Amino acid sequence: MTVIGSDGKRRCFGGQAGKEFYGDYHDQEWGVPVHDDRLLFENLILEGAQAGLSWETVLRKREGYRRAFHGFDIEHCAAMGDDELEALRDDAGIIRNRLKIFSVRKNARAFLDIQREFGSFDVWLWNHLDGPPPIHRPHHFSDMASTSPISDAISKTLKKRGMSFVGSTIIYAYMQAIGMTDDHLAGCWKA
Repeated sequence: MTVIGSDGKRRCFGGQAGKEFYGDYHDQEWGVPVHDDRLLFENLILEGAQAGLSWETVLRKREGYRRAFHGFDIEHCAAMGDDELEALRDDAGIIRNRLKIFSVRKNARAFLDIQREFGSFDVWLWNHLDGPPPIHRPHHFSDMASTSPISDAISKTLKKRGMSFVGSTIIYAYMQAIGMTDDHLAGCWKA
């Protein structure tokens, strides 16, 4: 079931008074195909940071993440030292879970390996689709898938390559965020 934002638009989420930023994310980013490796990396890290939390919480801290992780420059993140990562545990602008913080470096290194092997992470990732992104129009979030055979396959490969916080549910949410699947609810203005 959609929500009606303070601007009168029906959305899957966000847009109510005090949550306009969340509606803006829905309207401008969620489900829009992403093919830029830096943005794909940023989204992957943020989706992993969400584990056990709400997306709203992570979205409120996105600027803090961008600052802490050098604009999500992949090579810079891959080269971060233990002391630099450990210091981020005192940064209230991000989620201060040690495993999540250290996963940024680990995931950046695996990301770079995929880039070297396939030319770009984008090519590797989007080749998991046989055609255009699938479209689903559930009526309620409870009807929405949380995994798929594609998210299972991507998750399995990323884990084998050494990444963490990339379980199938996280990867499916990632696929929704970057437009690899179109899951806008029936009745949403973007559907």
